[in-house]
Amino acid sequence: MFLRTATMKSTNACCDDIARLKQELDTADAVVIGAGSGLSTSAGFTYTGQRFEQYFGDFIAKYGFQDMYSGGFYPFDSLEEHWAYWSRYIYINRYMNPPKPVYQDLFQLVQGKDYFVLTTNVDHCFQKAGFDKQRLFYTQGDYGRWQCSRPCHQKTYDNGEIIRQMVEAQGFVIGPESALELPEGAVPGMTVPAGLVPRCPVCGAPMSMNLRADDTFVEDNGWHTAARRYEEFIRCHEGEHILFLELGVGGNTPVIIKYPFWRMTYQNPRAAYACINLTEAYCPKEIAKRAICIEGDIGSVLKKVRESMRWRQ
Repeated sequence: MFLRTATMKSTNACCDDIARLKQELDTADAVVIGAGSGLSTSAGFTYTGQRFEQYFGDFIAKYGFQDMYSGGFYPFDSLEEHWAYWSRYIYINRYMNPPKPVYQDLFQLVQGKDYFVLTTNVDHCFQKAGFDKQRLFYTQGDYGRWQCSRPCHQKTYDNGEIIRQMVEAQGFVIGPESALELPEGAVPGMTVPAGLVPRCPVCGAPMSMNLRADDTFVEDNGWHTAARRYEEFIRCHEGEHILFLELGVGGNTPVIIKYPFWRMTYQNPRAAYACINLTEAYCPKEIAKRAICIEGDIGSVLKKVRESMRWRQ
């Protein structure tokens, strides 16, 4: 009896939250999306389990890696092996599409709205789903770019063509819609040719990924331009009805999205804050009356919001 009562309350509360989120999306003057890794996880970009085993079975067998992420920090004996691992890592998480249409659903929800995206994700999923590049700020870098490892200069470089050559050199085939495939019975190589190892065109040092891991991270002209666009967007909509929509943001870097969203909501009486996360969707009591916190799969929640919009059209 108690379980049934609790379930009914939870279901009703969820329906109410969906309706409130739809209303905020309908009426907001602007939407600021803050996206963390949970959004891409909901879209199917998982770093463990079947997907990891499918593309890294040989590395798992040799080194005992438990997940894709930790394998990226392993001190391989050679750059040829390092880039064999990383080229697969980059390709499947940057140049392949995620299995689920979560980003496309999100894009449909903000089409026609004045929006901006602030994200710590580095997988390019927003642009692949149709989001305007001029409305995106990737604060932590991009799997599709690399930089001098020293770094000797503040510039980043597109890696798409060389990454494709690297995965093909290991025996993989790039199939329809950029899917990465291994011919039946084939065993992939675990190194890439020395001539494909990327080196800085200025000083000759090995290249590294343009990912914020330490104080060597390069903030190039594109990074600073995007930062200015974000700051200008926030300034232009100051005092307006803004929906700060936080999706899949964890506790690793709360100072980039979560805390600023809370602060800006608190400072603007017309603003609303929405948080969707698989677990720990919460907010401070100071903004609770203008907050919508939904615990659950992001993709499922966004789908329900889209369905509610179609139903009312």
